[in-house]
Amino acid sequence: MRLLIVEDERRLAATLAKGLVAEGFAVDVAHDGNTGLDLAFEHDYDLVLLDIMLPGRNGYRVCADLRAAGIDVPILMLTAKDGEYDEAEGLDTGADDYLTKPFSYVVLLARVRALLRRRTRGGDPVITVGDLRVDPAARRVWRGDTEVELTAKEFAVLEHLAVNAGRVVSKAQIIEHVWDAAYDGDPNIVEVYVSALRRKLDAPFGLRSIETARGLGYRLAAAPPARGGR
Repeated sequence: MRLLIVEDERRLAATLAKGLVAEGFAVDVAHDGNTGLDLAFEHDYDLVLLDIMLPGRNGYRVCADLRAAGIDVPILMLTAKDGEYDEAEGLDTGADDYLTKPFSYVVLLARVRALLRRRTRGGDPVITVGDLRVDPAARRVWRGDTEVELTAKEFAVLEHLAVNAGRVVSKAQIIEHVWDAAYDGDPNIVEVYVSALRRKLDAPFGLRSIETARGLGYRLAAAPPARGGR
């Protein structure tokens, strides 16, 4: 999943980004409201962490502009302002949640995961594709009754395929959601992670769930054929 942090306190923004990347998220950072708004229009984020007191355009305006444009990305507002009217204004402009500084990173991470759970299909926190279960909040995966250990990046690639199960997802789309905007490396890095997922999720179970659509990308099959089948 890909998150956007819009925060003018550079040290705080860097700390949050480092922690969220360690959790397996791709993270972009903006330090003013105008840049944050441009990034939110340009990319399809799964969640935005939005400070209120921003240079250029404050968080209230950024949030209101996103909602006016029909962008329904979950927004968690961050602010040093403490008061029920400030919180009410943030929620009235379309924010989904509100966190007052200083806050615990553990609490912020819990809020982020809660908002992401709300956005999963049907409100179910676990994505099920055939006998494959992916839990975005707990970062856990099962094939049938067997739990499969994945690295943070492997999980992120699988999660994006699972959310789009049955549809072809291009390498560019995977990079867009799993790596941050600064990534300019070889797009074939996706093949490395897809191969790792096949070794862990398919080969031990005699399945071929991650299909290659030649020249287009990859598809996670809802009902994967056994190896050797058509």
